[in-house]
Amino acid sequence: MPPRPLRIAAVLAAAVLALTGCTGGVSTAAPGRSSPAPDPVRWKECGPGLDCATVEVPLEYADPDGEQITLAVTRHRATDPARRIGSLFINPGGPGVSATETVASIDAANGKGPYSPDVVARFDVVGMDPRGVGRSGAVRCLTDEQRAAQAAEDRDPTIPGGKPFGKLLTDARTFAKGCLDHQSPEFLASLSTDNVARDLDRVRAALGEEKITFYGASYGTVVGPMYATLFPDRVRQMVLDAPVDTDLWQNDPLRLLDDVARSNEETLDAWFETCRREGVQVCAFGNGDPKAALDALITKLEAKPLRVPPVEGLTPGGTLDGAMALEAVRAAAGNRVLWPTLTAGLLAAQQGNGTALHFLVSRITVAPFGGPFAILQEPHNAVRCVDWPELDKLSAHHAAAKKITERGERLGSRAAYSALNCALWPVENKDRVTRELTGAGAPPILVVGGRLDNVSPYHWAEAMAKRLENAVLLTREGVAHTSYRTSGPCVDSAVDAVLIDGKLPADGTTCEAVPPATTRPPAR
Repeated sequence: MPPRPLRIAAVLAAAVLALTGCTGGVSTAAPGRSSPAPDPVRWKECGPGLDCATVEVPLEYADPDGEQITLAVTRHRATDPARRIGSLFINPGGPGVSATETVASIDAANGKGPYSPDVVARFDVVGMDPRGVGRSGAVRCLTDEQRAAQAAEDRDPTIPGGKPFGKLLTDARTFAKGCLDHQSPEFLASLSTDNVARDLDRVRAALGEEKITFYGASYGTVVGPMYATLFPDRVRQMVLDAPVDTDLWQNDPLRLLDDVARSNEETLDAWFETCRREGVQVCAFGNGDPKAALDALITKLEAKPLRVPPVEGLTPGGTLDGAMALEAVRAAAGNRVLWPTLTAGLLAAQQGNGTALHFLVSRITVAPFGGPFAILQEPHNAVRCVDWPELDKLSAHHAAAKKITERGERLGSRAAYSALNCALWPVENKDRVTRELTGAGAPPILVVGGRLDNVSPYHWAEAMAKRLENAVLLTREGVAHTSYRTSGPCVDSAVDAVLIDGKLPADGTTCEAVPPATTRPPAR
């Protein structure tokens, strides 16, 4: 998610598109061209309380009558239709996480899922898979065999057994060629966040809504400010949970990834400190020195990986080496709910059983901005590479990697060359939006930042709240990535009040968290 020098032509093109988007009606076309109103959505029931449909949008908004592409949309109908407010559009992040699947996960009958029963009662919750994601033409660049191999490989050249830089570069070339083999250059170049925002507005128009309510998490907090900046008069209410620093996203992605590396380390340090403070009677890993024990375990696993037999419904089996174990630690340390699994997995690995840590890698491990890595790698890279400035100078990657590895962190070096695919990306986004995303003219926006977030560091939330023209910052204490529906009633009630009633908490409000524990799940 990352920097590139501004081009005058790009700025002018972006400004023209943005100004066009802010005018009345439904036009999102380039100047001098009128974009016809989209046809109304034709829903088909696809599950309990669910409807599915597709919406056609222009591949290129500068040519609204040209090639069209199809986007998948799913809605969960408001469970209290008499009190329905409108449509709540959601983006769960990634980039690459399917919004339609997120909506389909709502369990209204049992009051469970990513959105509260009150929200589900008052809104049609609408998920649009962004272009190139999920059922909206998911980007594919690798074969199944290549996917499996890359997910299992040591992609950090700084550790024993890790791939050397030359082979990582070869992989990046293979990835870029595979993307062009499976998609047209025009489609790949269109996957930018500004086009996602324009697509959202087309879906809004197709639904007949004058304004949208929006909840975005992680990368969804780039989509939200983009929409609020291009279409401020079409925002009813907006909540941004675990925000990305949009300035770094647009202008300095290598620094952005460095921030993510630091955040990973901070959450692991929190686990170390909790384990040490609890004492060996509670957290037995390391016998009082979990840092040294982890280092020793990683060295041991790199020298002699564990064979992990397949367990039906849990893990496909394979081997667990030091790099994979570190990846499991990274994923679990950033989620306090997984701390007990992490502790048990490390203890088991010491005894020669790698099943739990292998499970964390194969099923729960996430990409830098959320989502299962093996599944999301292709759309994840495709979106960020067209959003970010050019990263074609390998010297910049080497310098960023050197800076990270010199800190001597356990997890940080994973980010060292994680943007290498963008260095060899085969298409250029010539008109990406580079203007500051301030949401000027939109209603007050709630920004929810976690004090310890392994993906979105807290200072990004502070930067987001300052950058937006009208925003309130709500702080969640404790460890987690995203806060809504995972961190207790303080956060949930504040988010619901904004979405439903437009009532924001006082700026600077803090929600305390139940202290995490290394051997028992935290209470909500």
